[in-house]
Amino acid sequence: MNRIKEIFKKLKEKKEKALVAFVTAGDPNISQSLNIIKSMCKAGIDILELGIPFSEPTADGPVIQKASARALKQGINIKAVFKLTKNIREFTNIPIILFGYYNPIHLYGNKKFYIDAISAGADGLLVVDLPPEESDEMTNEWEGDKLALIRLIALTTPRDRIKKIANSASGFLYLVSKTGVTGSAGIDTSLSSDKFKIIRSITDLPVCVGFGISTPEHVSAVASFADGIVIGSAFEKTIEKNINNSELESIISKQTVEYKKATKNP
Repeated sequence: MNRIKEIFKKLKEKKEKALVAFVTAGDPNISQSLNIIKSMCKAGIDILELGIPFSEPTADGPVIQKASARALKQGINIKAVFKLTKNIREFTNIPIILFGYYNPIHLYGNKKFYIDAISAGADGLLVVDLPPEESDEMTNEWEGDKLALIRLIALTTPRDRIKKIANSASGFLYLVSKTGVTGSAGIDTSLSSDKFKIIRSITDLPVCVGFGISTPEHVSAVASFADGIVIGSAFEKTIEKNINNSELESIISKQTVEYKKATKNP
């Protein structure tokens, strides 16, 4: 059983939901990034989404855009992300999902990306701007199926398209809880809950909900129906506010603990 299936199986047995944490690789620098991730793992995240810095992150709001810019200034590229992934594997066995845009992956080489991602210890990939109709040119070059391809579903996605997306996905599905970019304010959990029921009637893949989730109360509300909760901008906002604070790792650890508590016994 691969790491993604294993974690959802274990969490179901414990009546917990997955806390999926996103951070941009190399933000604010490579050593701090590794220490931040280590503290989050110790504090209880279940799945790590590791963002590949990109100069034009069109799906992301200003917080993650700035995080990406900081990492790019540090020279973080795909090779550096793979090296960071290997370093993370030295202290944790949680699933690692690489999160990015297609342009850097295409330039790196689809086949090479797959081989190097697996070698580094990654478990999955989410490509924000690569819909099912256009992803064959990438996946046809993959030498196997060890890298799960996480797919996005929007609140506006119709039923027939959900079925098509689910049939081409593996690992889990990412339900975007609102229209707009990451980190935008507000979340209507009733809309996500209704969409989750439709998705569940189509597929047994785990469904994680993200975008706009920033408080333990949000986490608790989403955990009442979803299989996992994705938080990114809230973590990146903490990093941005505390870049020069020696207590940054402790602060983000406490934040993680509060989010994880809200995933239990929903």
